[in-house]
Amino acid sequence: MASTEPQRCTWPGCTKPLYIEYHDKEWGVPVHDDKTHFEFLILEGAQAGLSWYTILSRRDGYRKAFKNFNAKRVAAMTDAELEALLDFDGIIRNRLKVFAARKNAQVFLAIQKEFGSFDKYVWSFVGGKPIVNRWKSGKQLPVTTPESDALSKDLKKRGMSFVGSTIIYAHMQATGLVNDHLVSCFRHKECQKAA
Repeated sequence: MASTEPQRCTWPGCTKPLYIEYHDKEWGVPVHDDKTHFEFLILEGAQAGLSWYTILSRRDGYRKAFKNFNAKRVAAMTDAELEALLDFDGIIRNRLKVFAARKNAQVFLAIQKEFGSFDKYVWSFVGGKPIVNRWKSGKQLPVTTPESDALSKDLKKRGMSFVGSTIIYAHMQATGLVNDHLVSCFRHKECQKAA
């Protein structure tokens, strides 16, 4: 009997429903909402050195820990609040990553003030529209690009941390600045239409 499952990118893995749901509904969809951008910056930064599944499975914990990804509230968190998170098992309890969330929120707010929105700022690095790639194999996907290098460099210059080019490229993929779905994946065309 033939499978009724659509053809997907190879990375989600057929045994992890959380990955499949994320792949099918979020990954590669162009984001123009600042709160969602901030959420992915926090999550991608937390992922450094770990698997995305590790972070995705703790997403609710991150929502709880970081004020439902309200950048103003995260920017105002006290040292005591951040210290308390190091005892909260709903997130990865890495001191540098936890404290970086506050500083990154402060930089995020400064970017919003300067550009009118973080969205306007981040999309300027891809000329205002998604880069649509046409990969046939997962092995073709880059881990960095000149665009992610430039965005990473600028965010670091502004004071953000855990925003290396690899992390930023993952952010660009997640928020649809880049469409890296394989051409054989049913989401490639759908994300292109969403753009």
